[in-house]
Amino acid sequence: MSGSGRPRRWLRWAWPWLKYVVGLGLAGLALWALAGRRSELTGASSTLAHMHWWWVAVATVAEAGSLVAFGIVQRRLLEAGGVEISTLRLTGVTLASTAIANSMPGGPVVASVFAFRQYRQGGADDALAGWTLVAVFVSASVSLALVAAVGVGVAGAEGASLDLVGVTVAVLLGALALGAVFVQRRALVWVVTAAVRGSRRLVGWPRGEAGDVVDAFVRRLTTVTLSLRQALSVLAWGLGNWVLDCSCLALCFLAVGAGIPWRGLLLSYGAAQLAANLPITPGGLGVVEGSLTIALLAFGADQSSTTVVVLLYRIISFWLELPVGWITWGAFAWARRPARAPVPVPDGVAEEVGS
Repeated sequence: MSGSGRPRRWLRWAWPWLKYVVGLGLAGLALWALAGRRSELTGASSTLAHMHWWWVAVATVAEAGSLVAFGIVQRRLLEAGGVEISTLRLTGVTLASTAIANSMPGGPVVASVFAFRQYRQGGADDALAGWTLVAVFVSASVSLALVAAVGVGVAGAEGASLDLVGVTVAVLLGALALGAVFVQRRALVWVVTAAVRGSRRLVGWPRGEAGDVVDAFVRRLTTVTLSLRQALSVLAWGLGNWVLDCSCLALCFLAVGAGIPWRGLLLSYGAAQLAANLPITPGGLGVVEGSLTIALLAFGADQSSTTVVVLLYRIISFWLELPVGWITWGAFAWARRPARAPVPVPDGVAEEVGS
């Protein structure tokens, strides 16, 4: 093995763990910065002591609705391939996948494998399950980009001062282009086929049985069609997912008795979620808290209450979902456990028992 290959191999192995170290470092940095602002922390603790728990419950319901909306996105996509899976089950898949992605090294990959297997167990073939995974990513990207773009429009000149307009517009155009390619079957098949041909020429893969599987997948793409009505339904529920999650954030302001910075809420939320999708820390740990707090403060939110708001929002939308998601995963695993075979009883023993 060459000397340059060893560091690369080590980095590939260590990177999932390094992300956690970075996340903990960012959290520690935030605590260190807050330690020098004791007066503001005192105000935050006072705000926490006067929490309106009714609004906390409503915020939790809004976050649950966000998960259900994401489950419906998956259901609509699977229905396009002729497979019916209940919204309840797909919401459970969403919860378990989120917990896996946000709490273990290599989580997003493992979560995708888990979701793929759940689609297969629900009746989808390999091609439809893989297509659905990609379609979920595309719909989430397009709908989030639209939310961020609306946020830029609502924020106006204040949003432009944060230098987020160019980034948001670029993300929106990229997401729309990705969505257009995905919806157009011919364009999608052409892109996948070109990628497969290029891979075969460069690295000689896929060949043999793997090549047959990829070819079958490409052929299956031509049989999965999203009608205009289905595409709009997927987009609407995708938007519902983000809007309900953002509503959870807004309700957290009411829970601590603070005014909601409506003008910058959508833009701050969209920017934080875009930052969360960067492969830096699991679930955007440290990144979401920092970017969301900074953006909200830039729109005039009170510093002490905003700290509590962001913390409460992340408890509901991140930390609370981890144990619930892992319990849901356990339920799926329990349901799939192999049935215990009955112990055979010798004929003589059976006759004695029956006599």
